[in-house]
Amino acid sequence: MSYRLGVDVGGTFTDLFLIDESSGAAVTAKVPSTPEDPSVGVLNGIAKVCRENNIAPGAVSHVMHGTTVATNAVLTGEGARVGLVVSRGYRQILHLARSWVPGGLGAWILFNKSRPMAPLKWTVEAQERIGADGEVVQPLDTESLRRELAVFGAAGVEAITVALFNAYTNGSHERLVRDIIQREFPHIAVSISSETVPELQEYERTITTVANSFVKPVVSRYIRNLQASLERQMGAVKLNILRSDGGLASADMAAEYPVNLLMSGPAGGVSGAVWIARQAGFEDIITFDMGGTSTDVALVQQGLAQVRRETTVGDVCVRASSVDVRTVGAGGGSIAHVPQLTKALRVGPKSAGAVPGPAAYNKGGELPTVTDANVALGYLPASARLGGDMQISREAACAAVQQIADAMGLPLMDAAEGIVRIVNENMFGALRLVSIEQGYDPRDFALMAFGGAGPLHANAVGKLLGSWPVIVPRGPGVLCASGDATTRVRDEASRTYIKLFAAIDSAELHSLLDELHQRAAATLDADGIARSEQQVSYQFDVRYAGQALEISVDFTLQELDSGGLAAIADKFDQLHEQFYTFKLDADKEIVNIRAIVEGKAAVVNASELERLPGDASRAVYAEENIYVNGSQSVAKIYDRGKLCSGDRIAGAAIVTEMDSTTLILPDHAGEIDRIGNILIRPVE
Repeated sequence: MSYRLGVDVGGTFTDLFLIDESSGAAVTAKVPSTPEDPSVGVLNGIAKVCRENNIAPGAVSHVMHGTTVATNAVLTGEGARVGLVVSRGYRQILHLARSWVPGGLGAWILFNKSRPMAPLKWTVEAQERIGADGEVVQPLDTESLRRELAVFGAAGVEAITVALFNAYTNGSHERLVRDIIQREFPHIAVSISSETVPELQEYERTITTVANSFVKPVVSRYIRNLQASLERQMGAVKLNILRSDGGLASADMAAEYPVNLLMSGPAGGVSGAVWIARQAGFEDIITFDMGGTSTDVALVQQGLAQVRRETTVGDVCVRASSVDVRTVGAGGGSIAHVPQLTKALRVGPKSAGAVPGPAAYNKGGELPTVTDANVALGYLPASARLGGDMQISREAACAAVQQIADAMGLPLMDAAEGIVRIVNENMFGALRLVSIEQGYDPRDFALMAFGGAGPLHANAVGKLLGSWPVIVPRGPGVLCASGDATTRVRDEASRTYIKLFAAIDSAELHSLLDELHQRAAATLDADGIARSEQQVSYQFDVRYAGQALEISVDFTLQELDSGGLAAIADKFDQLHEQFYTFKLDADKEIVNIRAIVEGKAAVVNASELERLPGDASRAVYAEENIYVNGSQSVAKIYDRGKLCSGDRIAGAAIVTEMDSTTLILPDHAGEIDRIGNILIRPVE
């Protein structure tokens, strides 16, 4: 037997999804994360899932890993000491940025801009110039550069970025600078912008390459150490890392271009949701991933996740493709508090995390969290052992929530329900960002809920959003890990190509697209993926002539050949009208072109459940008093492992399993489909 293992490291738990490639049978495990060294949690989890299922570690051929190492390095500012080489006159490029301040009117008063990842004192100007047409205007002054580089040695920089003006048209000077740096500092990693993101716009190209340098030493060290540990424990295992765009990268490519991993963790959940939804017969879904620290949401249409050309972490925005995931600081560990000034209840974004965690975990936490509110309300019963072995304390949870009740002068249950309602509204706001504010009606989509806390809140959030059914997959707490295990290797290549549609030479365009295809395919070739197993698609960044911003339009070569540029223009008009409510009868212009190459998808189907007449009573093992909408109700508690295809569960009900708990509200019912999903809908 051969197994594929997906591993997702979250802020609170590390999730594992081990799948038999021949049968599709899967087993899961969950262990506490180890923030001081995430690889420890990964190895602990692998040992646990193999031990509990009598599987030899050597039988695992592939490990696919979603990681937040790069994300955390940017958020905490604990990346490398980065030196920067720019063209003369561009020394302040990171400080000037786009002269944009996030927030509404007056936000500039409150905005505290973070320090650049490459400080001004470690920024060196190269005497050179490349023209916009790629011609050398001023040759590189190598002797002057060598003298300037001495500042890097004195400062002890750990990574160096080279981002020269117009290098996207001709990277020869950047490559020459890299050669000089590597001779002067052979042990320092160097990233050059013409290879990292060879596209127009100097600031975006520079900040992206600087971010790559900033996280490169810590990410590459983590990947190398993890690879070595896996090989010691499991033999000749292949390690792939999940990219921000939902594809996989080889360990070597991930270590070389870690800027593509900034949204690695959330992308795994979206990939897993797409895998499950496709088999359940749903092409249009909104994903709702609620963990212990935050909630990630995304929109999937026609089986494809929406992808954007920028990745934002904190106040750092880089030019790297990522699944369009929006994150809100609302999770099971989000701490509720009542500010003295307003006396208005607030929930999050601060989280109790894994240590000490919510009070209900009995690990030293005393502050009231969303999890504690769910326990107090009865939604999370004591019989639901988190991760299969963590006992819940209702007494500790009630004591924590009582702090909020006392501060607001409310009964305990009303205070707990207030916490849950506020966190639901917070998450509803994030869901609007990927649906209504992008021109999509959420009522046309199903809501896929996962993460450790997602199924507890999904029914209520579905009511707010109007999205039915609410889908709760089996193993919702480890769906991100299943996404890691079932996605495919991916890479892309791009270049700037500014031309009005009317001025484009078809032969030249096809030649450039083929060149990009070959560049992207070379990465998959190196990973041992045959060309016959590779699929290629293309993308144009298009705008109306005179606009400053573009919209990415996806297409295949067959669509371009059959419909020509007119087909691309029609797609662009439709997208522009959807996003901005209007379209123009104006010339259209291409800005960037891109080839995206993906390997063959893993042919792994989720195992099906036995179908029985539909009597779910066999799975009932207890009852619980719960507090809903200001009154008490009695909810039956079901063991999800005993449910079969065709079973119907009338609310109020609680469904427990190893890694999550699902709440079905009164006047709603859940139906079990053939692969074990719970499909929740309002009762007619």
